[in-house]
Amino acid sequence: LATGPRQNNGIFYEIRTYDIKPVKMKEFLEMVSKYFHLRTAHSELVGFWYSELGAMNKVLHIWKYDNFAHRTAVRHALANDKDWQGKFISAALPLVVKQHNEVAYLVPWCQLGKPSKEGGVYEWVTFQMKPGGPALWGEAFRAAINAHINTGYTKLIGVFHTEYGLLNTVHVLWWNESPDQRAAGRHSAHEDARVVAAVRDSVRFLESQRNMLLIPVQCSPLK
Repeated sequence: LATGPRQNNGIFYEIRTYDIKPVKMKEFLEMVSKYFHLRTAHSELVGFWYSELGAMNKVLHIWKYDNFAHRTAVRHALANDKDWQGKFISAALPLVVKQHNEVAYLVPWCQLGKPSKEGGVYEWVTFQMKPGGPALWGEAFRAAINAHINTGYTKLIGVFHTEYGLLNTVHVLWWNESPDQRAAGRHSAHEDARVVAAVRDSVRFLESQRNMLLIPVQCSPLK
């Protein structure tokens, strides 16, 4: 089924997640810090994080592309970049257990945001929705998101829905000052009648959800 309405441009986001060998995580992150400028020379990195809670030894990074032809050109250039291939890829791939990618669009009512300051933590929440896309669940889901925003405890960074990968998936990226601040904010929000009502309405379209607490790496534009 179609994913429904999206923003009126070709821009999309590639979400890449890698599982890293547990004993190699420190080494992998050191390599990212040292060599990832070779990769970001080719296209725009939105953010790069490692998982702290909800998953272990996992990294997640998001790339912005103007359209699919842009991505194809970037991938071709990377394949022929001897520095990138020789200094990072050849050394990093043996540290990776598996790779996964998705292509997603921002939902029509969301612009990519930034935190008010550097530091803090990110929460990556994945919702598996019933088929139909934003045309079906968009209004109720937006109301639930806005209800959380209006409590003031958290900052919305982006809401993405998938075009390639597991379809009918929505990823929501939040920023919080700390895990404890997030916990206190959520506890308060769940006692707010407006949040409870909005969430209750939106879960009609929900099949499952999960989340991860993410820490940005040094080279991440979103810090």
